[in-house]
Amino acid sequence: MTFTGVFTSIQVKAQNYAFDFYEGTFNFSADQTLNIDFSAELTQPSVRDFYNKLDQSNYKGMISDLLAYKEKYKLNDWLYYQLIRKTAQQISPKAENYNRYTLYKWFLMTKSGYDAKVAIGNNQIIFYVRNNEDISDIPFFMINEKKYMCLNYHDYGKLFKREETYIPVKINIPEAIIAFSYKVTKMPDFKPEDYIEKQIAFNYKHKAYHFSVRVNNEVSSIFKNYPIVDFESYFNIPLSRETYQSLIPILKENIKKMPVKKGVDYLMRFTRYAFLYEDDEKLIGKEKRFSPEQTLLNDQSDCDDRAALFFYLVKEIYNLPMIAMLYPTHITMAVQFDKPIGDVIVYQGKSYSVCEPTPQKQDLKIGQISAQFKNVPYQIVYAYAPASMK
Repeated sequence: MTFTGVFTSIQVKAQNYAFDFYEGTFNFSADQTLNIDFSAELTQPSVRDFYNKLDQSNYKGMISDLLAYKEKYKLNDWLYYQLIRKTAQQISPKAENYNRYTLYKWFLMTKSGYDAKVAIGNNQIIFYVRNNEDISDIPFFMINEKKYMCLNYHDYGKLFKREETYIPVKINIPEAIIAFSYKVTKMPDFKPEDYIEKQIAFNYKHKAYHFSVRVNNEVSSIFKNYPIVDFESYFNIPLSRETYQSLIPILKENIKKMPVKKGVDYLMRFTRYAFLYEDDEKLIGKEKRFSPEQTLLNDQSDCDDRAALFFYLVKEIYNLPMIAMLYPTHITMAVQFDKPIGDVIVYQGKSYSVCEPTPQKQDLKIGQISAQFKNVPYQIVYAYAPASMK
């Protein structure tokens, strides 16, 4: 049987992309319909027109790829946003067209389900996302009694105006309903070859202890624009796997024969003396809280950073109840032991002993409060209790 006819092949052109993202490689295809021009003036109508064109494109495959990667590597929202940023950078490089790059970020976030919005004013585009947490150092907007945190104000620096300068673009996106969270409860498992060895040393009881800790500079990139979050979120940022395995087992080995109080004293003095002290204003130019891994990575740190590292070490090794005591110019920690030591801090009927993880004028022991803070009021900003004690 002979068949004659004309076959028509419809080919959908797509651009394939791939880039390293922490422990994996993210591969995705961008259909040609996703390539939308945005050279128009930045106005409400032009933004809506750009969104409508993207909304009619074949974007769903890319969103599926993004969400599948998020699920595979258990990315918290903040890390997923970093994936969105790098994806938008592939499609529309930031340096070539900042407005277009920002609009792609916004589109990808909304189509991933997040309640994200853009606002324009002063020929600037502001990108923000709904958040229900206590974030203290970045601009936010209130819309219908909901708080939206700004994700890109740092791109404008001193050019960023007061919030009322920017008018939100009104677009109904039914699927954009999820509140964004800044909690980082899992660090990426970076590739082992991306780590470097850092030598850390301190003396305890006339003995020198040396550590070769594996650290990764990517950690600084992750937290470069990370805001000041509430203390519970901040204190519970973990170490990455390689850094953990290079430090925690050795600390456990060093203190395994010590009584608990002496072991905590060891961890307190490690945190206090293994790193040089420097105030954030002098070191960075602004208030910045380092995660425990950043404190290990950096040569200098302040009291916030040491409090978080000390909390992490005590929680990981002993899992004891702790409180964070915030003074106007300082923060320190107190630990609950079987029997309290020294000047007791009573909180909600339980007794805690101060463990100062930051260098002071005196060589403070467990239970001793620095003379300069003895009569200064403080507040308990975080209280930790192991699950078995709740």
